[in-house]
Amino acid sequence: MNQSGENFKPEAERLIDIALTREVSPAIVNCELTHLEREPIDLSAAIEQHGRYEEALVALGCTLHRLPPLPDLPDSVFVEDTAIVLPELAIMTRPGAASRRPEVISVAEALGAYRSLAFIESPGTVDGGDVLVIGHTIYVGDSTRTNEEGVRQLARLTATLGYTVRSVSISGCLHLKSAVTRVGEKMVLLNPGWVDVGSFEGLEIIEVHPREPFGANAVLIGESILYAAGFDETQRRLETAGVAVRTVETTELQKAEGAVTCCSILASAKSG
Repeated sequence: MNQSGENFKPEAERLIDIALTREVSPAIVNCELTHLEREPIDLSAAIEQHGRYEEALVALGCTLHRLPPLPDLPDSVFVEDTAIVLPELAIMTRPGAASRRPEVISVAEALGAYRSLAFIESPGTVDGGDVLVIGHTIYVGDSTRTNEEGVRQLARLTATLGYTVRSVSISGCLHLKSAVTRVGEKMVLLNPGWVDVGSFEGLEIIEVHPREPFGANAVLIGESILYAAGFDETQRRLETAGVAVRTVETTELQKAEGAVTCCSILASAKSG
């Protein structure tokens, strides 16, 4: 069901963007960390920032589908890692951190209303944050959370749909989308210190400002992006390139190695 409680109507014609989100767990202070030192997270501020994030999704044209709370799972607000949504199929991942695998169940139940489902199986691991889809190319980050077997399974599941999977080396960051995200039809925002520019040959590239290494993460919705506040120099570069930018505060979520892509799963669907 969507936020209004109405059943999804597959026979309808108008395409809308569904944004799956989940509230911040009170256990977020015990989140998984790989590249950051642990520091105090203000839970109330994190909840408020996440609420503003959801409001921004709606303002950009999305219909919210809130997933059931998982208060005992610290990273459960970062729903992106549990699924890869293509127009034809939703692939449920097997996250690299074992503590996150129980999150997949409720996401699969929700996405089943909008897509046929496929699953990454053991011993494969894939985090959704490592997967960037541009056209029929699927870029997959070679990270500590995604392994070769997971990439092989992803390639097998998508080959018959016409997709090509490309493995991309990253360093210094948690996920591929920490280093590069899509900000236009054939345009990416990229940190060249964390990912090789040459991996994205043929695309228009905007580099983050050198003083803003964490500024490469953005959510493309229609012709606008949702972007974390505070990366002012990079934001100016985006706007100079003609990208419409809407910012939200994410300081507390950033302490948990979270970013704007992490907090939602977007899926185009039909609505009456």
